[in-house]
Amino acid sequence: MARKKKDNNALPLLEGKPDEYTPTTKTKVQQQNEIYKNIWSFANGLRGAVDGWEFKQYVLGFMFYRYISENFCNYVNKEQKRAGKTDFNYALLQDDIALKAKTTLTNRKGFFIIPSELFENVCKNADKNNSLNVNLQNVFKNIENSSQGTESEDDFKGLFQDIDVTSPKLGNTEVERNKRLKAILNGIAEMELGAYDEVDVDPFGDAYEFLMGMYASSAGKSGGEFYTPAEVSELLTKLATVGKTSVRCVYDPACGSGSLLLKAKKVLGVKNVTEGFFGQEINISTYNLCRINMFLHDIPFDKFDIRCADTLTNPQHNDDQPFEVIVSNPPYSLNWEGETNSILINDPRYSPAGVLAPTSKADLAFVMHSLAWLSSDGVAAIVCFPGILYRGGKEAKIRQYLIDNNFIDAVIQLPQNLFFGTSIATSILIMKKNRNIKDVLFIDASNEFIKEGNSNRLTNDNITHILDQFSKYEDVQYKVKKVSDEDIANNEYNLSVSTYVEQEDTREKIDIKKLNAEIEEIVKKEQEYRLNISKFINEFKED
Repeated sequence: MARKKKDNNALPLLEGKPDEYTPTTKTKVQQQNEIYKNIWSFANGLRGAVDGWEFKQYVLGFMFYRYISENFCNYVNKEQKRAGKTDFNYALLQDDIALKAKTTLTNRKGFFIIPSELFENVCKNADKNNSLNVNLQNVFKNIENSSQGTESEDDFKGLFQDIDVTSPKLGNTEVERNKRLKAILNGIAEMELGAYDEVDVDPFGDAYEFLMGMYASSAGKSGGEFYTPAEVSELLTKLATVGKTSVRCVYDPACGSGSLLLKAKKVLGVKNVTEGFFGQEINISTYNLCRINMFLHDIPFDKFDIRCADTLTNPQHNDDQPFEVIVSNPPYSLNWEGETNSILINDPRYSPAGVLAPTSKADLAFVMHSLAWLSSDGVAAIVCFPGILYRGGKEAKIRQYLIDNNFIDAVIQLPQNLFFGTSIATSILIMKKNRNIKDVLFIDASNEFIKEGNSNRLTNDNITHILDQFSKYEDVQYKVKKVSDEDIANNEYNLSVSTYVEQEDTREKIDIKKLNAEIEEIVKKEQEYRLNISKFINEFKED
């Protein structure tokens, strides 16, 4: 992509009144717990007739609206105070005065909001606004339109389109819709999100993650397919960045709501991903959610590039690849064009294997795409459906290509029941280029979990243990096994962990000799008892 540049020119001095903001003094844990408690109460009270997973669009959308309003306002206030206006507060400024700095602020922040359309001012006036839904619709359009013609246009275009403030799902009449919208505004306003840029906490990001997890767990597959649990995201990211404190770029070809990209930001720090975060998502609503998520986690518009299209047939980052870190949890057993599209077999991403992934199972198409776009010094960590590791036919031929060319570094068996909407035990496939060894490391991490309700979860200790086994790259009985490419080939290129890692026999071991001796002793005593009983009966008869 063409690199986005911010305008670093000084802002013109604007007139305003004192900023009354007081930073929070609460600890990270206290703040997180309050956020989670408030969201749980607030979101449950707002669901009403709207499906929970669908209603999250409103909750997250308004959280985003609050976030960018506060982010924008705080930024202007700091810039003005740095220029000597110590009593400045953008939220109290007249719109016409604020517009004097529109061009500079838009180029620098990527968007512009006039004071009257800031979240806090709209919320403050909501009770007396009989056209609240129409006004909100205009506010969202104005924010999106403010970026037109700038480097950030693609990042804001259509960003609010899933937040339909005129939808009948919010109420049958305008009065009912406005009542629900006021409740959303007030609920979001009451969240104690604190000073996101002054404390060791990511309040908006934490709120997003909690809300996504809550709705995904209740939405089943329809929610889980857009969301990778935080612990799995962390494991994938750390596996892909072992030994690295900074990387050039991170890419997810099926990014969903962006949880894997953001975990890389959390693990490495946004400054340590020098060229930024790249992702592609086919679902338009999830694509919008991902972009919102980037902003909610305070990633600047010039540090991410999220695109909406079919990765397998219409990849959008040809000019940006190869990528140093690729993390992905692609959809399982997805239908795709495959061999029905005569062009794809000649696509340089797929052609080296000589075959295409089955049309009803695109899993290995995502693997081949990721490998093709992986840099020579890069690492790809991909969550895989178990079937692709052992099935025959075209999938076996693709595995053969991967093994014969020494691209597979490790296969890690995860516990079952980690993901929302499925209990299937998935695996992680680690790929590298230019490997010096001809072995594949197989790790059985199926017991690395704790039970939490009806689901399983990876703990920090579980993640650390798996990373330790991966980093040491040596055999551990019943847990880890290094297997040569030749042995894998002799097993028909089967990559299932259970094929190579011996399962520990936890059944009670029985000493046969000791058991036979005990049986003989029992039989001997039984005979003695019978003789004694017969003797007693005979004596009784004689009497």
